[in-house]
Amino acid sequence: MRQRYRLYKRKNGGRYYIHDDVTGKQESLGTNDRATAARLFHSRKEAEQQPAVNLQIARAYLAASDPQIAIRDWQFVMDELVKLKKDQTQHRWQTAIKDKAFDGIRHLPLLETRPEHFLRVLEAGKVSTNVYLRRIHNFALDMTWLPWPVLAKKRWPAVEFKEKRGITLAEHLAIVAREQNPERKAFYKLAWHLGASQSDLAFLEAENVDWDNHVISYKRMKTDTVAIMRFDEDMAEILRDLPGSGPLFPYLRTVRAGDRATEFRQRCTGLKIKDVTLHSYRYAWAERAKAAGYPERYAQVNLGHNSKAMTRAYSRKAEVEMPSLSEYERQQKAIIGNHETESVTQSVAA
Repeated sequence: MRQRYRLYKRKNGGRYYIHDDVTGKQESLGTNDRATAARLFHSRKEAEQQPAVNLQIARAYLAASDPQIAIRDWQFVMDELVKLKKDQTQHRWQTAIKDKAFDGIRHLPLLETRPEHFLRVLEAGKVSTNVYLRRIHNFALDMTWLPWPVLAKKRWPAVEFKEKRGITLAEHLAIVAREQNPERKAFYKLAWHLGASQSDLAFLEAENVDWDNHVISYKRMKTDTVAIMRFDEDMAEILRDLPGSGPLFPYLRTVRAGDRATEFRQRCTGLKIKDVTLHSYRYAWAERAKAAGYPERYAQVNLGHNSKAMTRAYSRKAEVEMPSLSEYERQQKAIIGNHETESVTQSVAA
Protein backbone atom coordinates (compact mmCIF):
# COMPACT_ATOMS: atom_id res chain seq x y z
CA MET A 1 0.00 0.00 0.00
CA ARG A 2 1.43 3.39 -1.00
CA GLN A 3 2.68 5.58 1.86
CA ARG A 4 0.84 8.86 2.17
CA TYR A 5 3.32 10.75 4.42
CA ARG A 6 7.05 11.48 4.05
CA LEU A 7 9.44 12.77 6.71
CA TYR A 8 12.15 15.28 5.79
CA LYS A 9 14.39 17.87 7.39
CA ARG A 10 14.81 21.38 6.14
CA LYS A 11 18.28 22.79 5.73
CA ASN A 12 17.32 26.21 7.02
CA GLY A 13 16.52 25.87 10.71
CA GLY A 14 16.98 22.12 10.79
CA ARG A 15 13.37 21.36 11.74
CA TYR A 16 11.60 18.18 10.71
CA TYR A 17 8.50 18.31 8.51
CA ILE A 18 5.81 15.90 7.27
CA HIS A 19 4.79 16.05 3.61
CA ASP A 20 1.28 14.81 2.68
CA ASP A 21 1.40 13.32 -0.86
CA VAL A 22 -2.40 13.47 -1.17
CA THR A 23 -3.01 17.11 -0.29
CA GLY A 24 0.52 18.41 -0.96
CA LYS A 25 0.45 20.06 2.47
CA GLN A 26 3.64 20.37 4.52
CA GLU A 27 3.46 20.51 8.31
CA SER A 28 6.20 21.25 10.82
CA LEU A 29 6.71 18.74 13.66
CA GLY A 30 8.18 21.52 15.81
CA THR A 31 11.40 19.69 16.67
CA ASN A 32 15.02 19.39 15.54
CA ASP A 33 15.50 16.05 17.30
CA ARG A 34 15.40 13.09 14.93
CA ALA A 35 14.17 10.56 17.52
CA THR A 36 11.26 12.79 18.53
CA ALA A 37 10.43 13.52 14.90
CA ALA A 38 10.47 9.79 14.09
CA ARG A 39 8.01 9.02 16.92
CA LEU A 40 5.64 11.78 15.75
CA PHE A 41 5.95 10.61 12.14
CA HIS A 42 5.14 6.97 12.97
CA SER A 43 2.17 8.08 15.09
CA ARG A 44 0.80 10.01 12.12
CA LYS A 45 1.30 7.02 9.79
CA GLU A 46 -0.47 4.63 12.16
CA ALA A 47 -3.43 7.02 12.52
CA GLU A 48 -3.73 7.20 8.73
CA GLN A 49 -3.13 3.51 8.06
CA GLN A 50 -5.68 2.08 10.50
CA PRO A 51 -8.75 3.29 8.49
CA ALA A 52 -7.03 2.12 5.31
CA VAL A 53 -6.45 -1.35 6.80
CA ASN A 54 -10.09 -1.55 7.87
CA LEU A 55 -11.14 -0.62 4.32
CA GLN A 56 -8.90 -3.33 2.87
CA ILE A 57 -10.47 -5.90 5.21
CA ALA A 58 -13.96 -4.78 4.18
CA ARG A 59 -12.99 -5.04 0.51
CA ALA A 60 -11.72 -8.57 1.02
CA TYR A 61 -15.05 -9.70 2.47
CA LEU A 62 -17.09 -7.91 -0.21
CA ALA A 63 -14.91 -9.27 -3.02
CA ALA A 64 -15.74 -12.81 -1.93
CA SER A 65 -19.37 -12.28 -2.96
CA ASP A 66 -18.77 -9.77 -5.79
CA PRO A 67 -15.36 -10.01 -7.57
CA GLN A 68 -16.00 -6.78 -9.53
CA ILE A 69 -16.78 -4.61 -6.51
CA ALA A 70 -13.23 -3.28 -6.17
CA ILE A 71 -13.01 -2.00 -9.75
CA ARG A 72 -16.60 -0.98 -10.54
CA ASP A 73 -16.67 2.79 -11.17
CA TRP A 74 -19.43 5.37 -11.62
CA GLN A 75 -19.19 5.31 -15.42
CA PHE A 76 -20.15 1.63 -15.27
CA VAL A 77 -23.19 2.50 -13.12
CA MET A 78 -24.25 5.23 -15.57
CA ASP A 79 -23.89 2.94 -18.59
CA GLU A 80 -25.93 0.17 -16.96
CA LEU A 81 -28.66 2.61 -15.94
CA VAL A 82 -28.95 4.01 -19.48
CA LYS A 83 -29.42 0.50 -20.88
CA LEU A 84 -32.65 0.14 -18.89
CA LYS A 85 -34.21 3.26 -20.42
CA LYS A 86 -36.10 3.45 -23.70
CA ASP A 87 -36.75 5.92 -26.52
CA GLN A 88 -36.79 9.58 -25.49
CA THR A 89 -35.99 8.78 -21.85
CA GLN A 90 -32.85 6.91 -22.91
CA HIS A 91 -31.82 9.85 -25.10
CA ARG A 92 -32.24 12.24 -22.14
CA TRP A 93 -30.07 10.00 -19.97
CA GLN A 94 -27.38 9.70 -22.63
CA THR A 95 -27.20 13.48 -22.71
CA ALA A 96 -27.32 13.81 -18.92
CA ILE A 97 -24.37 11.51 -18.18
CA LYS A 98 -22.14 13.56 -20.49
CA ASP A 99 -22.33 16.38 -17.93
CA LYS A 100 -18.74 17.57 -17.34
CA ALA A 101 -19.46 17.84 -13.62
CA PHE A 102 -19.42 14.02 -13.48
CA ASP A 103 -15.83 13.90 -14.75
CA GLY A 104 -14.59 14.11 -11.15
CA ILE A 105 -16.12 10.75 -10.24
CA ARG A 106 -16.57 9.11 -13.64
CA HIS A 107 -13.67 6.65 -13.19
CA LEU A 108 -13.63 6.66 -9.40
CA PRO A 109 -14.27 3.19 -7.87
CA LEU A 110 -17.53 3.08 -5.93
CA LEU A 111 -15.86 1.81 -2.74
CA GLU A 112 -13.38 4.70 -2.76
CA THR A 113 -16.06 7.37 -3.10
CA ARG A 114 -16.43 9.74 -0.17
CA PRO A 115 -19.07 12.42 0.53
CA GLU A 116 -16.70 15.22 -0.46
CA HIS A 117 -16.41 13.70 -3.96
CA PHE A 118 -20.17 14.07 -4.45
CA LEU A 119 -20.15 17.56 -2.94
CA ARG A 120 -17.50 18.69 -5.46
CA VAL A 121 -19.63 17.30 -8.31
CA LEU A 122 -22.69 19.14 -7.03
CA GLU A 123 -20.74 22.38 -6.68
CA ALA A 124 -19.49 22.13 -10.26
CA GLY A 125 -22.85 21.11 -11.72
CA LYS A 126 -26.33 22.51 -12.17
CA VAL A 127 -29.79 21.58 -10.94
CA SER A 128 -29.96 18.68 -13.39
CA THR A 129 -26.63 17.37 -12.00
CA ASN A 130 -28.20 17.13 -8.55
CA VAL A 131 -31.26 15.32 -9.91
CA TYR A 132 -29.36 12.77 -12.00
CA LEU A 133 -26.61 12.13 -9.42
CA ARG A 134 -29.29 11.21 -6.87
CA ARG A 135 -30.79 8.71 -9.31
CA ILE A 136 -27.40 7.24 -10.20
CA HIS A 137 -26.51 6.90 -6.51
CA ASN A 138 -29.85 5.26 -5.65
CA PHE A 139 -29.51 2.88 -8.60
CA ALA A 140 -26.09 1.74 -7.32
CA LEU A 141 -27.59 1.16 -3.87
CA ASP A 142 -30.54 -0.78 -5.27
CA MET A 143 -28.18 -3.01 -7.27
CA THR A 144 -26.11 -3.61 -4.05
CA TRP A 145 -23.03 -2.28 -5.81
CA LEU A 146 -22.71 0.18 -2.92
CA PRO A 147 -22.72 -1.36 0.57
CA TRP A 148 -23.74 1.97 2.14
CA PRO A 149 -24.86 5.45 0.97
CA VAL A 150 -22.10 7.82 -0.07
CA LEU A 151 -24.08 10.84 1.05
CA ALA A 152 -26.82 10.64 3.68
CA LYS A 153 -30.29 11.63 2.46
CA LYS A 154 -30.40 14.70 4.72
CA ARG A 155 -27.06 15.95 3.39
CA TRP A 156 -28.04 16.25 -0.26
CA PRO A 157 -28.43 19.92 -1.27
CA ALA A 158 -32.05 20.81 -1.97
CA VAL A 159 -33.09 20.69 -5.64
CA GLU A 160 -34.12 24.23 -6.56
CA PHE A 161 -35.73 24.34 -9.98
CA LYS A 162 -36.02 27.54 -11.94
CA GLU A 163 -39.51 29.02 -11.65
CA LYS A 164 -41.74 27.87 -14.50
CA ARG A 165 -44.92 29.43 -15.83
CA GLY A 166 -47.52 28.96 -18.50
CA ILE A 167 -47.57 31.03 -21.67
CA THR A 168 -50.30 33.68 -21.66
CA LEU A 169 -52.98 34.02 -24.34
CA ALA A 170 -51.54 37.36 -25.45
CA GLU A 171 -48.06 35.86 -25.84
CA HIS A 172 -49.45 32.86 -27.73
CA LEU A 173 -51.44 35.05 -30.13
CA ALA A 174 -48.39 37.24 -30.77
CA ILE A 175 -46.25 34.18 -31.65
CA VAL A 176 -48.93 32.71 -33.93
CA ALA A 177 -49.49 36.04 -35.68
CA ARG A 178 -45.79 36.39 -36.46
CA GLU A 179 -45.24 32.77 -37.58
CA GLN A 180 -45.10 32.42 -41.39
CA ASN A 181 -44.63 28.66 -41.64
CA PRO A 182 -48.10 26.99 -41.87
CA GLU A 183 -47.06 23.73 -40.22
CA ARG A 184 -45.32 25.44 -37.32
CA LYS A 185 -48.22 27.86 -36.89
CA ALA A 186 -50.67 24.94 -36.65
CA PHE A 187 -48.28 23.25 -34.20
CA TYR A 188 -48.39 26.24 -31.84
CA LYS A 189 -52.16 26.58 -32.18
CA LEU A 190 -52.73 22.93 -31.35
CA ALA A 191 -50.29 23.15 -28.43
CA TRP A 192 -52.50 25.84 -26.88
CA HIS A 193 -55.65 23.74 -27.16
CA LEU A 194 -54.17 20.30 -26.45
CA GLY A 195 -51.54 21.02 -23.77
CA ALA A 196 -49.40 18.11 -24.98
CA SER A 197 -45.63 17.92 -24.62
CA GLN A 198 -43.78 19.00 -27.74
CA SER A 199 -42.64 15.47 -28.68
CA ASP A 200 -46.08 13.93 -28.16
CA LEU A 201 -47.60 16.71 -30.25
CA ALA A 202 -45.03 16.44 -33.06
CA PHE A 203 -45.61 12.68 -33.40
CA LEU A 204 -49.41 12.84 -33.55
CA GLU A 205 -51.00 11.08 -36.52
CA ALA A 206 -54.37 11.42 -38.20
CA GLU A 207 -55.29 8.04 -36.71
CA ASN A 208 -55.13 9.60 -33.23
CA VAL A 209 -58.15 11.75 -34.12
CA ASP A 210 -61.62 10.21 -33.68
CA TRP A 211 -63.85 12.52 -35.71
CA ASP A 212 -67.05 10.63 -34.86
CA ASN A 213 -66.66 11.26 -31.12
CA HIS A 214 -64.48 14.41 -31.40
CA VAL A 215 -61.71 12.82 -29.33
CA ILE A 216 -57.90 12.88 -29.61
CA SER A 217 -56.04 10.09 -27.82
CA TYR A 218 -52.35 9.15 -27.82
CA LYS A 219 -49.82 7.28 -25.71
CA ARG A 220 -47.31 9.58 -24.02
CA MET A 221 -43.68 8.87 -24.96
CA LYS A 222 -42.35 9.68 -21.51
CA THR A 223 -44.66 7.57 -19.33
CA ASP A 224 -46.59 5.24 -21.70
CA THR A 225 -49.82 6.54 -20.16
CA VAL A 226 -52.73 7.33 -22.48
CA ALA A 227 -53.89 10.95 -22.78
CA ILE A 228 -57.47 11.48 -23.95
CA MET A 229 -59.13 14.80 -24.80
CA ARG A 230 -62.46 15.75 -26.34
CA PHE A 231 -62.02 18.63 -28.79
CA ASP A 232 -64.39 21.43 -29.70
CA GLU A 233 -65.01 23.28 -32.96
CA ASP A 234 -62.04 25.62 -32.45
CA MET A 235 -59.64 22.68 -32.33
CA ALA A 236 -61.54 20.90 -35.13
CA GLU A 237 -60.89 23.89 -37.38
CA ILE A 238 -57.13 23.53 -36.78
CA LEU A 239 -57.22 19.76 -37.37
CA ARG A 240 -59.06 20.11 -40.69
CA ASP A 241 -56.09 22.02 -42.12
CA LEU A 242 -53.70 19.18 -41.21
CA PRO A 243 -53.13 15.96 -43.22
CA GLY A 244 -56.07 13.55 -43.22
CA SER A 245 -53.81 10.51 -43.01
CA GLY A 246 -50.36 9.76 -41.62
CA PRO A 247 -48.37 12.27 -39.53
CA LEU A 248 -50.11 15.56 -38.69
CA PHE A 249 -46.72 17.34 -38.67
CA PRO A 250 -44.54 15.56 -41.28
CA TYR A 251 -41.60 17.95 -41.01
CA LEU A 252 -41.60 18.78 -37.29
CA ARG A 253 -41.54 15.11 -36.30
CA THR A 254 -38.19 14.77 -38.10
CA VAL A 255 -36.68 17.67 -36.12
CA ARG A 256 -34.87 17.01 -32.85
CA ALA A 257 -36.66 18.20 -29.72
CA GLY A 258 -33.79 20.56 -28.97
CA ASP A 259 -34.08 22.15 -32.42
CA ARG A 260 -37.85 22.63 -32.06
CA ALA A 261 -37.18 24.30 -28.71
CA THR A 262 -34.51 26.54 -30.25
CA GLU A 263 -36.83 27.64 -33.05
CA PHE A 264 -39.52 28.52 -30.53
CA ARG A 265 -37.04 30.44 -28.35
CA GLN A 266 -36.00 32.48 -31.38
CA ARG A 267 -39.65 33.50 -31.91
CA CYS A 268 -39.93 34.49 -28.25
CA THR A 269 -36.68 36.47 -28.36
CA GLY A 270 -37.89 38.41 -31.40
CA LEU A 271 -41.09 39.33 -29.52
CA LYS A 272 -39.21 40.05 -26.25
CA ILE A 273 -41.11 37.25 -24.47
CA LYS A 274 -39.12 35.91 -21.51
CA ASP A 275 -39.17 32.75 -19.35
CA VAL A 276 -41.29 30.79 -21.82
CA THR A 277 -40.52 27.47 -23.55
CA LEU A 278 -42.58 25.04 -25.59
CA HIS A 279 -43.34 23.21 -22.35
CA SER A 280 -45.02 26.40 -21.11
CA TYR A 281 -48.01 25.44 -23.27
CA ARG A 282 -48.49 22.44 -21.01
CA TYR A 283 -48.38 24.61 -17.90
CA ALA A 284 -50.77 27.08 -19.51
CA TRP A 285 -53.33 24.35 -20.24
CA ALA A 286 -53.21 23.12 -16.62
CA GLU A 287 -53.52 26.66 -15.26
CA ARG A 288 -56.48 27.45 -17.54
CA ALA A 289 -58.22 24.23 -16.49
CA LYS A 290 -57.83 25.03 -12.81
CA ALA A 291 -58.94 28.63 -13.21
CA ALA A 292 -62.06 27.49 -15.11
CA GLY A 293 -62.97 24.97 -12.40
CA TYR A 294 -62.36 22.00 -14.72
CA PRO A 295 -62.52 18.77 -12.65
CA GLU A 296 -59.07 17.64 -11.60
CA ARG A 297 -59.67 14.04 -12.64
CA TYR A 298 -60.51 15.20 -16.18
CA ALA A 299 -57.41 17.40 -16.33
CA GLN A 300 -55.28 14.46 -15.22
CA VAL A 301 -56.62 12.30 -18.09
CA ASN A 302 -56.20 15.10 -20.64
CA LEU A 303 -52.59 15.76 -19.62
CA GLY A 304 -51.75 12.06 -19.37
CA HIS A 305 -50.39 12.38 -15.82
CA ASN A 306 -49.96 9.32 -13.63
CA SER A 307 -50.97 11.19 -10.48
CA LYS A 308 -53.03 14.14 -9.32
CA ALA A 309 -49.93 15.52 -7.61
CA MET A 310 -48.28 16.11 -10.99
CA THR A 311 -51.38 17.84 -12.35
CA ARG A 312 -51.46 20.08 -9.26
CA ALA A 313 -47.78 20.96 -9.72
CA TYR A 314 -48.46 22.13 -13.27
CA SER A 315 -51.48 24.23 -12.27
CA ARG A 316 -50.20 25.66 -8.97
CA LYS A 317 -49.78 29.21 -10.36
CA ALA A 318 -53.32 29.46 -11.71
CA GLU A 319 -55.38 32.39 -10.42
CA VAL A 320 -58.72 31.05 -9.27
CA GLU A 321 -61.70 33.34 -8.62
CA MET A 322 -63.94 31.45 -6.23
CA PRO A 323 -67.63 32.29 -5.71
CA SER A 324 -69.13 32.40 -2.22
CA LEU A 325 -70.72 29.18 -0.95
CA SER A 326 -74.22 30.65 -1.21
CA GLU A 327 -73.61 31.78 -4.80
CA TYR A 328 -72.20 28.38 -5.72
CA GLU A 329 -75.26 26.66 -4.19
CA ARG A 330 -77.57 28.86 -6.26
CA GLN A 331 -75.58 28.02 -9.41
CA GLN A 332 -75.83 24.30 -8.70
CA LYS A 333 -79.59 24.53 -8.05
CA ALA A 334 -80.03 26.43 -11.32
CA ILE A 335 -78.14 23.70 -13.20
CA ILE A 336 -80.25 20.97 -11.58
CA GLY A 337 -83.43 22.94 -12.37
CA ASN A 338 -82.43 23.27 -16.04
CA HIS A 339 -81.77 19.53 -16.27
CA GLU A 340 -85.18 18.75 -14.74
CA THR A 341 -86.92 21.15 -17.16
CA GLU A 342 -85.16 19.53 -20.12
CA SER A 343 -86.22 16.08 -18.91
CA VAL A 344 -89.88 17.13 -18.60
CA THR A 345 -89.81 18.77 -22.05
CA GLN A 346 -88.36 15.64 -23.60
CA SER A 347 -90.99 13.48 -21.90
CA VAL A 348 -93.85 15.66 -23.13
CA ALA A 349 -92.43 15.68 -26.64
CA ALA A 350 -92.23 11.92 -26.59
